[in-house]
Amino acid sequence: MRRYKVDDKIISDINITPLTDVALVLLIIFMVTTPMILAGGINVKLPAATTADSTPQRNITISITQENKVYLNDRETGFDGLQAALEQFLKHEKDKTVILNADKTVMHGQVVRALDIAKKAGALKLAIAAEKSEGK
Repeated sequence: MRRYKVDDKIISDINITPLTDVALVLLIIFMVTTPMILAGGINVKLPAATTADSTPQRNITISITQENKVYLNDRETGFDGLQAALEQFLKHEKDKTVILNADKTVMHGQVVRALDIAKKAGALKLAIAAEKSEGK
């Protein structure tokens, strides 16, 4: 006959230390990466205008940065691939409005080029974005 010692009890508690460690590590990762994701937008300094509309609109946007990089809805396309990409987006849109966010240092010729490509791709309405200024 086999006898058990008093110390040989079955452990019925759940050890949550590893779970807590994993949860804290995930929390730290999310805390570190969230600001990078939110600040990862395109750096465009818009020109100021007193009549600028401050209401955000959810349309197709073309952005041209100070370095003349062209983005379509936060994805870099360049001028060469802009028309084909715009045609794909405009195919599914009812409004067919394209907003151009051009840095204030971008040459006028680049802005006209982007607007011309948008019109060729099928945009019915074109708009140029500006920041609201506090001037007269």
